[in-house]
Amino acid sequence: LRAYADHTFGNISVVREAIHENADGKRLLVIHGDQFDAAVVSSKWIGTLGGQAYALLLKINGWVNTYRKLTGRPYWSLAKYLKHKVKNAVQAISNYEQAVVESARRHGVDGVVCGHIHRPEINHFDDVVYCNCGDWVESCTALVENKDGSLALLDWTEAESIAEPLPKAA
Repeated sequence: LRAYADHTFGNISVVREAIHENADGKRLLVIHGDQFDAAVVSSKWIGTLGGQAYALLLKINGWVNTYRKLTGRPYWSLAKYLKHKVKNAVQAISNYEQAVVESARRHGVDGVVCGHIHRPEINHFDDVVYCNCGDWVESCTALVENKDGSLALLDWTEAESIAEPLPKAA
């Protein structure tokens, strides 16, 4: 959606970044996070190759989970498993998180919300809270703000129902 940045559609504005203030007064930088790929990948062709490998991995993951569903097993993410096991991926994720946290510090905010690397977590880096919402394809997660301003990760694969049903229209 970067091509639509700085455009407004009805009452929806597409922006590259925003500052969100939680109910508890903490300010969070909200970004996609792809602007920090240079902190992870030093060459464009490696990034392109990585993107193609990831697309193939998602396709294989679909086949694996079709089989798992047929055999009564729950959803399982091959990509998530491999990301946590591969040493270089772990280092790349660490580099990415550090770059995102440094950006939050430069913006003078209390934390950052992103999702680009699809690794759901809430982590504290000294004075900055790092929140990655994950995604609905690989992790089945979402980041939510509670009424008191605290943040939590919801994992759809672990919850039968994460929300109250809406009342029926009259």
